[in-house]
Amino acid sequence: EVQLVQSAAEVKRPGESLRISCKTSGYSFTSSWISWVRQMPGKELEWMGSIYPGNSDTRYNPSFQGQVTISADCSISTIYLQWSSLRASDSAMYYCARGTI
Repeated sequence: EVQLVQSAAEVKRPGESLRISCKTSGYSFTSSWISWVRQMPGKELEWMGSIYPGNSDTRYNPSFQGQVTISADCSISTIYLQWSSLRASDSAMYYCARGTI
């Protein structure tokens, strides 16, 4: 059974850093793309970026390039989405998904 389990929601202030995680299981972690998507209230899902853990190839939506960092830890089959300095406009729901868009 394929499972993707995200870290719990956090309350942060603008200017703070944040890293959220997505722990995967049930498939070959290094041979599938994983993506992060964002949903703002009342808006459609937005693709933020994707990573291929097998070689760390990472692709970003230009709208998010330089704003976030996507990384992977193959030893624990987990991917991350990281902000170094949050903005108020980053308040949203974030989801990981297997595959790319």
